[in-house]
Amino acid sequence: MAEYDNLCKILAEKYPRDFIRWLLNQEPRTIEILKTELSIEPIRADSVTFLQTENRILHLEFQTRTQSQKPISLRMLDYYVRLTRKYQVPVTQVVIFLQQTNDEIAFTEEYISEVTTHRYRVIRMWEQDSALFLSNLALLPFAPLTQTDSPQVLLSQVAQEIAKIPDVETRQNTAAYTEILAGLKFKQDLILQLLREATMQESVIYQYILQKGEQRGEQRGEQRGEQKEAFRFLNRQLNRRFGEIDSLIIDKIRVLSTEQLEQLGEAFLDFSNISDVVAWLEQNTSS
Repeated sequence: MAEYDNLCKILAEKYPRDFIRWLLNQEPRTIEILKTELSIEPIRADSVTFLQTENRILHLEFQTRTQSQKPISLRMLDYYVRLTRKYQVPVTQVVIFLQQTNDEIAFTEEYISEVTTHRYRVIRMWEQDSALFLSNLALLPFAPLTQTDSPQVLLSQVAQEIAKIPDVETRQNTAAYTEILAGLKFKQDLILQLLREATMQESVIYQYILQKGEQRGEQRGEQRGEQKEAFRFLNRQLNRRFGEIDSLIIDKIRVLSTEQLEQLGEAFLDFSNISDVVAWLEQNTSS
């Protein structure tokens, strides 16, 4: 489940201003993403985000599971003390539960001991009004997890909003983010049916291949240029999704034909991690 938490961290750090508007209801003049380690132990890189404005720190923690090695409430107190000691500014802490649950941990907003009470905010995505998320590019990937009487209609609305995004690369990235998070609530076949139809036809690789399709009968040099350009686009998408890719994998992708790159581009949104890319290469290419 760490992949969901990590994706949320990516979104918060990619669109910090939108998250601050949502959770603090303010328009910050400056924003800094804190990348430092606090004393005692390192910040957990999979789901914790610290955003500092000119007068406050917003501590975000995304949760898919309700159970953790250290209780969530105690962890929030731990971070609060360490953040306050280090930065000497007010700290707002928000735990965002992504997947619907009846576990009392998702409804707990304080840590209580014999001598201490510490409070923090909890947001349960399944209780949130979908309108805010449908109207905001940064929050759109969370929209499938919000409150609705008709999940399928909501997912269709999300697909329509994604299709309206004018920039092709942003549209495809948003579709990929949304598909991953929607997996917490919807079956994969429904996600593919609604999201893929609205967005896959707009993908960088797909559109590039279509635009170049009529030129496939031209000279070999032009075909090779087409292949190189398609590789460049696909490589950029893979790096955005999975981080830096091993050079051995890149070498295998580099020698794919234009047709194979098109096939890999179409399969791209089905992948959860880099091992899926490796498996696809082993299945679809000869040794």
